Amino acid sequence: MQTRNVLCRSLELVFEYPKRRNQGVLARIVFFFEPDGFAEVELKPMLSKLAFNIIMRRIAGKQYDGDKARRKPEPMKLHNLIHELLKLGISPGLIDEHRRNKCVKEEDTMIGHLLCLQESQAQYYTDQIIKGIVQDMLIPGTNTVVITLEWSMSLLLNNPNALQKSKSELDIHIGYDRLLDETDLPKLLHLLNVISKTLRLNPATHLLIPHVSSDHCNILGYDIPKDTMLLVNAWAIQRDRNVWDEATSFKPERFESGRIKGSKMMPFGLGRRACPRMDLGLRVAGLALGSLIQCFEWRRVSEKEIDMTEGNGLNLPKAEPLQASYKVHSTTKKLLS
Repeated sequence: MQTRNVLCRSLELVFEYPKRRNQGVLARIVFFFEPDGFAEVELKPMLSKLAFNIIMRRIAGKQYDGDKARRKPEPMKLHNLIHELLKLGISPGLIDEHRRNKCVKEEDTMIGHLLCLQESQAQYYTDQIIKGIVQDMLIPGTNTVVITLEWSMSLLLNNPNALQKSKSELDIHIGYDRLLDETDLPKLLHLLNVISKTLRLNPATHLLIPHVSSDHCNILGYDIPKDTMLLVNAWAIQRDRNVWDEATSFKPERFESGRIKGSKMMPFGLGRRACPRMDLGLRVAGLALGSLIQCFEWRRVSEKEIDMTEGNGLNLPKAEPLQASYKVHSTTKKLLS
């Protein structure tokens, strides 16, 4: 097996969401590959940059470090991206740039819309409030997508038949003459089932956002005083053997009838307090995972299965970052030309 070195060529995949460029959501991921065989890669840094750029384009209408990415073969780690975000993106400079360029009303960005609201509601939409909203959007929006994609690829590499089924599905519905598009996702049922399975067993956040009881109540015999904080353990519910048949098994087909209804499945929460980024997260994950499968052949770096041990923290990343081997499919260069 060949490893990445200075002789490797680069291949750049571009992800766009939505598909209209004037909406400002465009991101890319650069792979370095050996022309004659497989190359090894740690996926998390590349996925981090991809997710980071999608959120940055949505928030501020600009892509992070695009030129340096082409010159620098080693992608930056997630914590470095977040550090740069905190230093550059959340500083007043980004807001001032929108004002200076007079793009408040011209650009379809979150900061642009918030600055428009600031004109009529200045006391509420202060610069500090806007910076806080940006921070709340960016950090969770980056972490959750990256964690979901890394777990999904790990599960597929440990289940080669499921990986091949996803590739066959793409071949049937997309063919070999074009790249996967966001509008194709509803047809890729197995791919979406893999993502649903990942969200069930490995949700990016095992504890949902805290809730507080607005009044005294009694639930199933439990006396809940007013203003009691409630933490819902979605990870435990979604692995409960009393609720799920073969609770820890890799069975994407269990989702073939559609999304699981009710309180059995809640990686994004439930009801009106559910995560507002749910649809965006699912579409980005589907588009990214599907594109990686369509354009590359993947396999484990050794015969040993991928370690699925969970790390520590509020999020549930892999304890060991995913290392995988990949090779460019013969049709990929034509698709990207």
